[in-house]
Amino acid sequence: MNILKKSIIAIALCGATLCSFAADVKPYVDADVLPNALIYYPAPPDSTSPQFKYDISQYEWGKKMRQDSARATLAIIHSLEDIDEMAALFSEPFGMEISEQKTPAIMNLLRRGVLTLRKAGSKAKRHYMRQRPYDRFNEPTLVPADEERLKTNGSFPSGHTLRAWSMALLLIEVNPAAQDALLKYAYEWGQSRVIAGYHWQSDVDASKVIASSAYPSLHTNEAFMADMRKAQAEFKKLKAAESKAAASKPAVGNPAAPKAGKK
Repeated sequence: MNILKKSIIAIALCGATLCSFAADVKPYVDADVLPNALIYYPAPPDSTSPQFKYDISQYEWGKKMRQDSARATLAIIHSLEDIDEMAALFSEPFGMEISEQKTPAIMNLLRRGVLTLRKAGSKAKRHYMRQRPYDRFNEPTLVPADEERLKTNGSFPSGHTLRAWSMALLLIEVNPAAQDALLKYAYEWGQSRVIAGYHWQSDVDASKVIASSAYPSLHTNEAFMADMRKAQAEFKKLKAAESKAAASKPAVGNPAAPKAGKK
């Protein structure tokens, strides 16, 4: 089964089990503790710069990618913002189902961790209030229902990419063996925002740097470190149970060759 079909099934299952984002989730640290992107990261490209020409070329690339129905569908799926639903989609590259029912410790880590790292981009988003590409060109997106709401929300950096890249970083620390698959999936999540028409490429690129720059700050927080240890222990326990269950299953293969008859 390919990633697109699994993504659709994951969201359907999540909705069927009434996935929700707890309203009382608290960040591990305040935004002021995190690195300030206004200081260390450049402003979005000026409209007369070569970098902005690249942004425009990537916007055109994104529109061409919409002609691929499978990739366009995935970009639409990647427009969701609920952490529980995102976790369901990240289950495949993670190598294990992530849900409140099966992995409560990992879900707690993701909810608090992603909420914290998202704050690393809030100052830049409010400061620059960059116009989104679909608004600048007055063109439709792949997700019309979000257009009016997000016109008043700055384009730089990409909040969706911040969520996805942050989730990948958190899950990598829980399961380092899945790092390549998780980063690849988070990268494609960011590109989906370009394909959908909601972000410039420079918005997406900035988000990956901002999330990565803020991630070390979590490790100065005792509550985060305690939650990370719980998540890691939960993963190891479930992985060991999976291995034990697999080992107990009878081998499947060719039946033993019959013994030679007497001459």
